[in-house]
Amino acid sequence: MNHILLTHYIPMKSLKLILFLFFVSLISKSVFSKDVEVAGYKFSPPESWVYSTPTSKMRKAQFNVKGAGEQEAEVAFFHFGQGGAGGVKANVDRWMQQFESAKDQIIKNTVIGDIPVTYAQAHGTFLSGRAFGPKTPKPNYALLAAIIQGENGSIFIKMTGPKETVEAQVSNMKKMVIKSLDK
Repeated sequence: MNHILLTHYIPMKSLKLILFLFFVSLISKSVFSKDVEVAGYKFSPPESWVYSTPTSKMRKAQFNVKGAGEQEAEVAFFHFGQGGAGGVKANVDRWMQQFESAKDQIIKNTVIGDIPVTYAQAHGTFLSGRAFGPKTPKPNYALLAAIIQGENGSIFIKMTGPKETVEAQVSNMKKMVIKSLDK
């Protein structure tokens, strides 16, 4: 018999499992590489940002951004509701204090549509770690952040990582924010 069926080599249950896992991987890639909705605003992250499972319940979405070599930056989206997490100044101050000595601090306020947005940037030795836990110094790191004062409370988008990687994403982040708010 010249006809050889695939099922003779792979049991039908295994074949079904393989096909199921293949389709799940396709669906998850398309779902996680698409838009993210936070507090009623839809964000379209750049294709170079790879979705990763948020590392805490406070994070509404999280991405990794590849840089040179093995270096990656991390992007996290936060939303705490109306008045949650303090105001713009309190958050910018807290982020700058996450550096041993934040250099070249840039804080710019703008309005997109009718929504106030604050961008913050700095670089230096970043002190990585939880708020009240031990810190790991990471030299030559940078911060790029946007605080969007939305109708349902502020949305915080914070990127930290190697300076070169983060600085290469300034335009991408601003385009994403503008596209999500400019209607």
